[in-house]
Amino acid sequence: MGKGGNLSEGVLKKIILSYTYVAIWIFLSFMVIIYNKYILDRKLYNWPYPISLTMIHMAFCSSLAFLLVRVFKAVDPVTMSWDLYLKSVVPIGLLYSLSLWLSNSAYIFLSVSFIQMLKALMPVAVYTIGVLLKKDAYKSETMTNMISISIGVGIAAYGEAKFDSWGVLLQLGAVVFEATRLVMIQILLTSKGITLNPITSLYYVAPCCLAFLFIPWIFVEFPILKENSSFHFDYVIFGSNSLCAFALNLAVFLLVGKTSALTMNVAGVVKDWLLIAFSWSVIKDTVTPINLFGYGLAFLGVGYYNHAKLKAMKAKEAQKTTQQADEEAGRLLAERDGEANGVGVGRKNESQN
Repeated sequence: MGKGGNLSEGVLKKIILSYTYVAIWIFLSFMVIIYNKYILDRKLYNWPYPISLTMIHMAFCSSLAFLLVRVFKAVDPVTMSWDLYLKSVVPIGLLYSLSLWLSNSAYIFLSVSFIQMLKALMPVAVYTIGVLLKKDAYKSETMTNMISISIGVGIAAYGEAKFDSWGVLLQLGAVVFEATRLVMIQILLTSKGITLNPITSLYYVAPCCLAFLFIPWIFVEFPILKENSSFHFDYVIFGSNSLCAFALNLAVFLLVGKTSALTMNVAGVVKDWLLIAFSWSVIKDTVTPINLFGYGLAFLGVGYYNHAKLKAMKAKEAQKTTQQADEEAGRLLAERDGEANGVGVGRKNESQN
């Protein structure tokens, strides 16, 4: 009885911890999105320099990651040659810098709620790019689901009260670059047996992002900031904003490491609905019934996609377990046959003697 009680207590503790990890990730992700919107929006803090903001994040994250890896030895660096770094990490850093630049730029032109609706296209982009790069197999059922998600987002865009074509192009570009980055991580790193947690990822990738962002910054934002000499750098605002961005990376590591990437996908859907509600009720963004209908349709498609992934994952685990059981049974049978043959040979030798 006591043993059963301990088991139930352990399961309950695991469930509570899982929900805690999810809550921490949702809170920090929520904070970073709202904070970035606050800084970049011309009607709020009015600092519309997305490249500069992204560079501040990357400089801050690079510095903290360097301290954690090299000074405090909190995380061991991954063994990586310069050749691998240039061929694998640098392209990923380029894609990440473009994704962050465009996604932060979109906050200047679009509402928080509409950006979350457009982000529902991420599974579509990841699957399509995976098929094009021959990382995923084409399945008509999956593609039909991707089309339904796209139709839902299209309806949401049609019903957007403050539609901005440039903002939509920026966000769609960010989705494409981010999806390509995720696929390239599987091709360039995971396939080679290299896994990077958020700290080592920032240690290797953030300096690349900083270098790549510096090039457009020199031509696009530096001249404007130079003219605006009266601007005062607010260390509290940008320091706390960068700290939130770094903490979010740690929360991702905690959530995926203690639960699964699928859990984060499901939690992301919950976060999106919370952001839409917050955007409508607090920021007073206009959310139309057509918006909600379209996003609801996309939400169902994303939910089905996650369900299919979970089902495939369970089937794969069951197949692996069955294979291991068959291999173990074969090994035991071979050992038994070997022992039987040994006994038979021994008896034969005894009869000959």
